[in-house]
Amino acid sequence: MNDLEYDELADNTLLAVEQALDSADADLDYETHGGLLSISFADGSKIIINKQPPLQQLWLATKFNGHHFEWHTDKWIDNRSGAEFWQLLNDAAAKQAGMTLNLAP
Repeated sequence: MNDLEYDELADNTLLAVEQALDSADADLDYETHGGLLSISFADGSKIIINKQPPLQQLWLATKFNGHHFEWHTDKWIDNRSGAEFWQLLNDAAAKQAGMTLNLAP
């Protein structure tokens, strides 16, 4: 994948997360700043998703741990656990929100 393809995939993923958050029935706020998306929860915790262009990765930091995702065929996969981005985001957001969430692209 070249840098342009990476930027498009990463930007589209961040936009899809924003759209999913807008549709979520939960007390969530978010802010975006140049490739970084910060999700704030009612308990004061955050999830941070940011682009890492030199590595062509998306990083996700939660209250519990951090993950580095690489694009494999048609989805972002955590390079340590093998977890898919949306599943891990949903699991972490549900824990931090204290309720089930269905964030999806």
